[in-house]
Amino acid sequence: LSSCGSAQSYFVDYVQGLLGHGEGVTQLNTPTRLPSMVERAVSVSIGPFHSLTLTADGSVWSWGSGDFGSLGHGDEQYQLLPKKVEAFA
Repeated sequence: LSSCGSAQSYFVDYVQGLLGHGEGVTQLNTPTRLPSMVERAVSVSIGPFHSLTLTADGSVWSWGSGDFGSLGHGDEQYQLLPKKVEAFA
């Protein structure tokens, strides 16, 4: 799975890790493979505050804002890199 583009300045301050490449990465000019994804993505859902992907092996990964438990990790932490949602493992 690759990402390309930029996080708008409004979201950069509010949503850490929106692009899924770690701290401080707010713009990518070319598609860049996400560092922690090892499986092939078959479906992706991207929103203004967080993103999720379903991989070929059935795993679900999420990153971005964890507000209100939206990432599915049982907390409200921001995820700067894609993290596997263990509830679907």
